[in-house]
Amino acid sequence: MRPPPECRTFNTPTIEQAISDVNSLIGDPDWRQLFSNVFPNTLDTTVAWHNSNSSEPYTFLVTGDITAQWIRDSTNQMLPYIPYISADDDLAKLVLGLVNMQAEELLGYPYGNAFQPPPRSGLTPAENGIAVDLSVDPPFDNSTVFEAKFELDSFASFFQISTAYWRATGDYQFMYSKSWSNAMATVLTTIRRLQEPTYNSKHQLNRHLVQYTRLTDSPTETQFGNGIGNPVRYTGMAKTLFRPSDDATIFPFLIPANAYLSVELSNLSYMLTSIGVYSEQADFAKKLAAEIRQGVLQHGTTVHPKYGRVFAYETDGYGSTLVMDDANGPALLSLPYLGFVSTSDSTYQNTRRMILSPDDNPWYFTGMYIHGIGSPHTGFLKVWPMAVAMRGLTSTNKTEVMECLDQLKATTSGLGLMHESVNVNKPAEYTRSWFAWCNSLVSQLVFDALNRFPGII
Repeated sequence: MRPPPECRTFNTPTIEQAISDVNSLIGDPDWRQLFSNVFPNTLDTTVAWHNSNSSEPYTFLVTGDITAQWIRDSTNQMLPYIPYISADDDLAKLVLGLVNMQAEELLGYPYGNAFQPPPRSGLTPAENGIAVDLSVDPPFDNSTVFEAKFELDSFASFFQISTAYWRATGDYQFMYSKSWSNAMATVLTTIRRLQEPTYNSKHQLNRHLVQYTRLTDSPTETQFGNGIGNPVRYTGMAKTLFRPSDDATIFPFLIPANAYLSVELSNLSYMLTSIGVYSEQADFAKKLAAEIRQGVLQHGTTVHPKYGRVFAYETDGYGSTLVMDDANGPALLSLPYLGFVSTSDSTYQNTRRMILSPDDNPWYFTGMYIHGIGSPHTGFLKVWPMAVAMRGLTSTNKTEVMECLDQLKATTSGLGLMHESVNVNKPAEYTRSWFAWCNSLVSQLVFDALNRFPGII
């Protein structure tokens, strides 16, 4: 259930009206209640700090039951509200505040995936119990950086929320702030460095850009190669040490993250060119987008003996590929949602059939209550509702979309909100009761399903 209005972290009549409007289109009373819970969840519960200063607002969003701000999560938490910000100045300031906050965070430490509230917020930094026994280069300050696992999708997420805000409002003044412009330039330069191969032309190690090791008994919590990752050849793609699940990559070219980055670099270039600012960076972003896209298409696919040409999950440029998909976005399942390919693309359709098969995706689980893609992050026989929602968002089949909606409704354990993962046979066994990103994504599925299939719920 929603907290009472006086306990919510952000209130706006615009979203209350949107809830009422959508509920009038929903015949299923359970879905009316569920939508009323998940759609406003980010606003209701995660706005830990918002400085609504008219000239330069700032917003700090916690991810839910982990009181830190992930770049990727916070962008996705806000996406369902973007269509409403042109008519709601307060909501627009909230989103703009997130743009400014992310810029400040990435400028301070580009390799962080999650951040602490800024000191001026007056909030106490959260303790990260697993950020121990670390060796990280460049070093980071745990009072400002919650977690220093470098994840390439953080860069794409920063560009996405920036361009989405601009498209919705037409406001481009934020681009002139030193924080945003310097963060944008820093990220572009960092991406260029991340394209470098492990060895130079003389077969010597190139200087690493970022390094992460941890003393742990969990292999997903540290990196190969003394923290710099397994070796790669040049492909045009950018390396990453960690996946969006916060698990270590096996091969550093994570295909969904590169696909996402390619799309958002193109969007960034379009925005800068449209406004007529930072022409050098606009051209650079366009060039990077093309190189990365070509890298994905040339090196990021493989021929599967059963499905034909498919997208790999990870690769290294030497010919090694990892065939699987993970529930966390960006994922292979989400490629049309990200804008990288159309749903009818033949390689995507082959990939989709493969990753939605319990016989061919090692992280696809099926049971009595739910079936779908899980993650090494939560272990065996646990499906992520996020992946079920993404399956619905990328399906053109009404029956399949309805099946996804039914599964999501049946696996809330009576709490009326989404979880991180759910045991396929025991839905009362779940991880994370408060996971705002998934709530936002499920609300996007509701909007999308009602638009494409009126009366579906």
